[in-house]
Order: sequence, then structure tokens, then C-alpha cells
Amino acid sequence: MSQNITDFNTKVIKPTACVKEAWELIKDQYWLFLAISFVGMLIGSAFAIVLMGPMMCGIFLCLFQRQRRQPVEFGTLFKGFDYFLQSLIVMLIKMIPIVVLMVPFYLIMLGVMMTSMPRGQADQAEASRFFFTFFGLELAFISILMVVGILTEIFFVFAFPLVVDRRLSGLDAIKLSVKAGKENFGGVLGLLLLNALSGLVGILCCFVGVYFYLPISFASYAIAYRRVFPDIPYVLPVPPPPPASWAA
Repeated sequence: MSQNITDFNTKVIKPTACVKEAWELIKDQYWLFLAISFVGMLIGSAFAIVLMGPMMCGIFLCLFQRQRRQPVEFGTLFKGFDYFLQSLIVMLIKMIPIVVLMVPFYLIMLGVMMTSMPRGQADQAEASRFFFTFFGLELAFISILMVVGILTEIFFVFAFPLVVDRRLSGLDAIKLSVKAGKENFGGVLGLLLLNALSGLVGILCCFVGVYFYLPISFASYAIAYRRVFPDIPYVLPVPPPPPASWAA
């Protein structure tokens, strides 16, 4: 029985094992994947809404080729633009929770500044109250934003790979990614936190360390994806026998 493209495994992601396998996957071509990851993020960040999706698809294309032991070239990164429309749909929907949070936050902060900002010869107590109110609101917003960001990543972590690997539409890739993320919640959360912690260590190492860890991080998500969505070989149809054999 052939595997359906929407089938997936559950509870198969082990964060530490994914990172170890990620290093084993790319270590022989580490500098190539460092260049792919760095350039992909650099281009994607230039206009994230439009360009980040194709760059993510390009990065995963390279990683999937490596997993299949196929030759990987730097130019494969730009084949992510073959999935431009579907990756754009994923990116736009992925940004909705952040936008929904940011708009009311800035309106609230604007209201606080207009009504509570010290004016003229304000005393120190009034200035302190404004500072702590402003700082408290900003800290609360950052905390909420971090939680929403992590939850969004958990449910969208497989969306770009699904667009590339299973040729799904943006909406179908999101729906399936949400289902798979929910069923593998603990493993995906652990992997996200492990990569975030490793990235933080990289930032503390003169900041540049985070860039050196970037290809390992992407590779770990490719490993996790393949554990959840096993590779489906595309079997070519068998051609009919030549006419000369019909008489026999």
C-alpha cells in the first residue's frame, strides 16, 4: 500500500538527536550550507513578506537534496522562487498573529504617551511612574510576542518543507503543518528551544557565532520534518512492452 502524501508520524522528534543528525548531514559540505543559509536569510530579510518564503523553500530544497544524497549546488537556493506564490501565501498567513498583536500594542503605547508623559516641570515621582508604566507595558508585550511567536513556529514549522517536498498549496501546507505540529508538540517545542538556546550562545560569542550555527539549525528542522513526513519515492510508470512482443 502506497503512502498518502498527507500521512505523518507522531512523537518521533528527539531534539538533541535531530541536532546531532543535522551536523552529520551537512558537515562534509558545511561551508556550502553556511553560504546558502546566510545568503538566503540576507535576501529574505531585505523584504521579508515577499522574499523570505522563496528563500526558505530554497534552503529546504538544498537540504532535501543532501538527504537524498543528490549533488547540492549554491544556485539551488534560488529554485525556491519556483514556489513563490505558495510560499508567499504561507508567509502572509504566518504573519497574521504578529500583526494582530502589534497594531493594538502600538495604539495602547501611543495612548499612554499622550496621556501620561510628563510635561513641563514634572516632578521625579511623576516621571518615574511614566517610566515604569511604559517599561512594564513593553516588557509584557515582548513576553506575549515571544509566546505567540513560539506557538506560531510550532504550527508553521513544516509548512515551507511541505510546499517543497509534497508540492502542496500554501493553504494545504499550513493545514497539514498545524496538524503535524500539534501531534508532535513536545518534540517541536524542544527543538525550537534548543536551537534558540544554541543561537543565544552564538550571540554571546561575539554575535557571529549565531551565523555559524544557522545551517545546523535549518538542517535540524529538515531532519525533524523527515522523521514526521518520511520520504515518498516517486516511482516512474513502467512502459508497455514493444509491439514486437505482442504476437508472442
